Amino acid sequence: MPATREDLLALLDEPMKAAAGLDLHDAAAARAELERRYPSDGPAARALREALVQAVEDGVICDRVNGDVRFSRLAKPSDTPHDLSVDFVWMTGPGIHHRHPNGEVNLCFAVEGDPRFDGMPEGWIVFANDTRHVPTVTDGRMLIVYFLPQGAVEWVR
Repeated sequence: MPATREDLLALLDEPMKAAAGLDLHDAAAARAELERRYPSDGPAARALREALVQAVEDGVICDRVNGDVRFSRLAKPSDTPHDLSVDFVWMTGPGIHHRHPNGEVNLCFAVEGDPRFDGMPEGWIVFANDTRHVPTVTDGRMLIVYFLPQGAVEWVR
């Protein structure tokens, strides 16, 4: 039976707790703290990866398509106790240029090849407050869970 939205929110509660309220001004320090709180290569993260890949295969998440990018939103900040939005991207290649007013926390899982997200391997990837980028996956495919504090994002045109 495919996972439900509630199932996925329950599975994501621990990584959301790890990311909630974290000071994102120093991306490297925030990443180190996330690894301490919820190791990206630990058993919980491996189980999460398996469940999320299955959810993609079942069409529960990443059911919208724009070129080589599949994506979906699971929750708005008001839908979680952590004031974070929860979105998924299944990608290879570039995404859409955007700015992170309050920062962005990504939990990235390699699903094909030896992918890099903006040059970084799978695991926690943090973008500090007031940064911008064209998110790009090279050398493979990643499933990315991204958490936005207060859901804040600005699309750059």
